[in-house]
Amino acid sequence: MGWFEQARAERLRRHYAGGRGDAFARRAARFYSALHGTWLTPARWVTLEVPGRRSGKPTRFPLGMADVDGRWYLVSMLGECAWVWNVRAADGHAVLRHGRARRVRLVEVPVEERAPVIRRIVQVAPGTRPHVGVDRHEPVEAFEAVAADHPVFQVLPADAS
Repeated sequence: MGWFEQARAERLRRHYAGGRGDAFARRAARFYSALHGTWLTPARWVTLEVPGRRSGKPTRFPLGMADVDGRWYLVSMLGECAWVWNVRAADGHAVLRHGRARRVRLVEVPVEERAPVIRRIVQVAPGTRPHVGVDRHEPVEAFEAVAADHPVFQVLPADAS
């Protein structure tokens, strides 16, 4: 990664200091949540809607999905964060929006199985690259070092157990 890319990545990471978005990141998240909920973006860009773990009110998060071997996954680029905690509190029950709402069940992937999924999200979602810290061209083994830091959830139909 050249100096320009490193400087850009550092600027992007600053918006999420301490694992929480600053005012700019929160405004961007609201905008992208609305946009991803429409048909105007690629199908892998979705809005996750899950009850807040404290308030119970629906909260929305714009996310990109990774596809590996015909399965779809959500990856937390920030590691342990609000949407991850909310999904766990809701026992994986959530809604994904992309044009229409789909009830889903999110099942957390064990750490030892996460590396290929994290590699894929870095390949297809440029916004995750500064936060993951592994180059998208690296072999899957390089992603094993950061797998414990980035929760991954497989997306299943709501009626799946």
